[in-house]
Amino acid sequence: MSLDDRLVEPNCPVVDFDHNSAEHAADTVASYRRLRALGPVVRSPRHGGFWVFTDYEGVFDAARDDQVFSSARCPFGGEGLATVIPKTPVNHHIPVELDPPEHRKYRKLINPLTTPAAVERLRPSIEKYTTRFIDRVIEDGQCDFATIIGVPAVVTIDWLGLPADDWERYAHAHHAALSELPGSAEFTHAIDVDFPWMEEQLRATIGRRRIEPREDVLSHLLASQIDGRPLTDDEVFAMAELLISGGVGTTASLVAQTLMYLDTDRDLRRNLIRYPEKLPRAVEEFLRVFSPTQALARTVTRDVEFRGHRFHTGDRVLLSWASANRDADAFDDPDSVDIDRWPNRHTSFGMGVHRCAGSHLARALAVEMLGRILGRMPDYEILHEEVVPFPHQAVNPGWKKIPARFTPGPRCGSAGTPAR
Repeated sequence: MSLDDRLVEPNCPVVDFDHNSAEHAADTVASYRRLRALGPVVRSPRHGGFWVFTDYEGVFDAARDDQVFSSARCPFGGEGLATVIPKTPVNHHIPVELDPPEHRKYRKLINPLTTPAAVERLRPSIEKYTTRFIDRVIEDGQCDFATIIGVPAVVTIDWLGLPADDWERYAHAHHAALSELPGSAEFTHAIDVDFPWMEEQLRATIGRRRIEPREDVLSHLLASQIDGRPLTDDEVFAMAELLISGGVGTTASLVAQTLMYLDTDRDLRRNLIRYPEKLPRAVEEFLRVFSPTQALARTVTRDVEFRGHRFHTGDRVLLSWASANRDADAFDDPDSVDIDRWPNRHTSFGMGVHRCAGSHLARALAVEMLGRILGRMPDYEILHEEVVPFPHQAVNPGWKKIPARFTPGPRCGSAGTPAR
């Protein structure tokens, strides 16, 4: 069956939709709302043709069916990262680009690193870096929130065992690969210069840790085994690359979107400042309405009928977490921010075996960063006319620059007490 034949399948709306476009980036919420109005399954002719699942039920079912909707690297849709459309030319990510049963073997090695107890052991690092980033600007009365929300990146780089001072280059490269325009100077520099540099640095550190292990994630992975054998350097590299990719983008996106929203909803901001104990549950609602990972892709493994539509081997499918999170059949008044919404079964960490392993760490980072910013910069104002968004909002929505001003305050130092 030809691509054109698939595009005119009865009962399947065809829409000229591109989640990488400037039109989509201008208002992602409205863009996905228009798709949901067309139906739970739509098809776009862009990027060689792909399907979009727009409702909660369809996203939920597909995300849990790895036998049909695969996350693994494949030749369909070009070369590169299988979980985005179009594919990005970055290194293999393990285990997100593996399907069961292979996926489980590697995921079991990561899970102990991100349990609530493990995250609690990381809390001093989270607090240290959050305090340090705010201390750098607190006396000035102005800052760029885009730099302060680098905390997840530096915590991740330090946690892995890489030089913490290099966090900005790692973060910039991953943001550029997913959020800059292909062919732009920023995108090209990231792919041609920064990623090779990162690979060299990461592989060199892996080599050193194999000889002299430390108390860090790279050493943990190097000491681990798969099927009775040690992990290879290539496997450790692929797993570390995934952890970096997740660590530099998602939580920063969540915090940035929340700060932008709280600049307009001052009543909610005052509520959270007065009752900081509400932040953990509020973060769940911010995860739902702001969807720091907007959508991820799958590849159909065989000819199959799903939800009344015919899918064929090699079809590319976009699972929109952002759209599912605003499905009125799953959430009452889905476009409203209700920090008391409970239970809150949002899709922002994914579903099924590929559900985000770092969800507990992301929550801890978001609560700490938002709590400290609201506590130390309670009257912040964002200079919206100077805000610079990323050109692409397809995966991790965000901004290159978020200038803000606030009443200056005292430095606190790493211990959280006023510095002398």
